[in-house]
Amino acid sequence: MGVLSAGLLSEIAAQAEDADRSRSVAPSVIAALKASPVMSMTASRELGGLESSVTDVAKELGAVAAACGSTAWCLWNHLSVFHLFAGALGPASTEVLRGIVERREWVAFPAGAGSRLYGAVTGDGDIELCGPTMFGSGARYGEWVGAAFALKDPTSTPNADPELLFGIVPIDGVHVRVEPTWDGVGLRASATDTVHHDGSRVAKARCTTWYSANRAEVFRHADYPVIHCRYREDWVGLSDLWLAAQAVGATGAALAEAVEGIKRRRAIIGVAMVDLPMVSMRLGEASAMISAASAVVDVGCREVDERIAHGALPTEDDYQRQAGLSAQALRLCREAMDHLLIVLGGNALRESGSFQRRYRDVLAMPLHINAHPDRVYDKVGRNLLGIAAVTKF
Repeated sequence: MGVLSAGLLSEIAAQAEDADRSRSVAPSVIAALKASPVMSMTASRELGGLESSVTDVAKELGAVAAACGSTAWCLWNHLSVFHLFAGALGPASTEVLRGIVERREWVAFPAGAGSRLYGAVTGDGDIELCGPTMFGSGARYGEWVGAAFALKDPTSTPNADPELLFGIVPIDGVHVRVEPTWDGVGLRASATDTVHHDGSRVAKARCTTWYSANRAEVFRHADYPVIHCRYREDWVGLSDLWLAAQAVGATGAALAEAVEGIKRRRAIIGVAMVDLPMVSMRLGEASAMISAASAVVDVGCREVDERIAHGALPTEDDYQRQAGLSAQALRLCREAMDHLLIVLGGNALRESGSFQRRYRDVLAMPLHINAHPDRVYDKVGRNLLGIAAVTKF
């Protein structure tokens, strides 16, 4: 079975180098994605979406990442974040969410380190939001942002912990504005920018409690209302699997291009590269690593699909297994890219083009906070030992 974006992949690939250079995905590509059914893959049928399997979403993102890592990163954020929106807001927001799907609107969730978003209740009962929110991947292409904020209530007890709420706010360019701040080494067109709220408003009745690090546990309770049982699966665990799928796609594409290039290349003194023994060894190991990573992602995705198909409640063990599988797949892809770098040698450092871009992209993927090994493995180990995690997230 092919991917939904098959007809767009050549256009996505054609702009990848320019996107990396300009740090922005081509407007035509964003428009084409918004017009395609891929936008609604993580929306359930109650919301007018495709209700695609977790496995199919992974295949889609892997294919797009092979064409352009930054485009896939932005699409990944939209699909993962919509899953979060549907899970957090629940049945009470069905109509709002259905409208986003019908209008093919793009969503983002800037809430990374450095975010300082506060809300204050206004005289008419709305909540006014002010403050910066960080790491808003894809927000510059979007219509909505999620807002996790602390409510400053003047009637509350001094020094009391503030109420944490969550809502969604339209990006209007006035009260919600996107500041391009992503200027780093990898996924340079990922638009992972700072989103500022300067008095944006959201009705308190349209907000929900923000469970933050405990959200996964809350969704697992059978009496917690959800639009569809798929939204009991935590978005972070799914985003890890889908991120690993992108790494597989990008690394596989890098390997294929390296193999074709090596067939035509000669090393020092005219020796054919294919005759150098370590070249075939490293290419073979890289290929095996990518195949293993692909298999790991597939197993993780199919386990989730099986739970959803049977309406089974996910457990903490399930969640930690997702994270561990994803982190290992990402590690395998990262090491495979190192093998390719060694094979390509100085030319990989000297020449611009697809390899150096993909190398930077795969370098960045395991560092995303959701799948960061320092976050994942400690929690997996502590879960095995039956002891509490040191950090909440």
